[in-house]
Amino acid sequence: MASIEPIPNELTKIIPPPQPSPEPEQVKADTEEQKDLAEDSGRIFQAVGVITGKVNFINENQSTVTIGRKEYPLFYIPRKQRAFEALKKEIEASGSPTQRLIVYPKAIHFPRKDQLSQLAFQLVGFDKGREAEAVSGELQDMEFKLSGLWQFIPVCPTPCISVFRNFTKERLEYIKTADPTKKVKFMKASHLPLLWKDAPVRPFRFNPKATHDQGHPAFVEIKAKFLPARDVFGFVEQLAEPTETAPRFLKASKKDKALVQQTKTKTKS
Repeated sequence: MASIEPIPNELTKIIPPPQPSPEPEQVKADTEEQKDLAEDSGRIFQAVGVITGKVNFINENQSTVTIGRKEYPLFYIPRKQRAFEALKKEIEASGSPTQRLIVYPKAIHFPRKDQLSQLAFQLVGFDKGREAEAVSGELQDMEFKLSGLWQFIPVCPTPCISVFRNFTKERLEYIKTADPTKKVKFMKASHLPLLWKDAPVRPFRFNPKATHDQGHPAFVEIKAKFLPARDVFGFVEQLAEPTETAPRFLKASKKDKALVQQTKTKTKS
């Protein structure tokens, strides 16, 4: 079995905005929050799906899920701790570490071309036989709903669906008062590599040397299947037609990113 690297800080320290506490064993994948976020078009940035794997609790701060022969980091953010503790109790009570989990996929990309991206999964909940009540009832194992910008990013040879933070007034107020480091982490997008052979629109590729208007990436909504053999997602079906207009989202400014990078450089030196 391949060894797993420690979970990067950007995954373990995502700072959430003020939110009501979730119910134990939350399984509805933040349905109510998604309703609040949706605009008149009903479109939102989203990446949520279902995996079935063997959960391994290494210590209090680290756990993994094994899918087939591959092991992936499985983590949670503070407001999902109760769901994580409920999962532990369910495994202890049932004696079965293999569980059907509802998760958000996260991808970490690296600047070196020979270093492959890493995938990890953020726990949302587990269906515990109640899949008819949850998003897991709409999806088969390894299936995901992905909604975001269809584009290439510089550090990944495979085109990605870029999932940004949906805009809300509460989140805007939060980032106005947050320091640059927390602000950048909170607004960090997840760029999920996707194989989509006959896509109706080409993935956008930005050319920094171009002098003309290059346009912008299309917003797409699809169902995809996670392919652990290649650590990418594979297109299954369209859930809506691509559109040139994306929902409002939050994105860290170049100024804040540069400031955070300077701080990291000074810390290392």
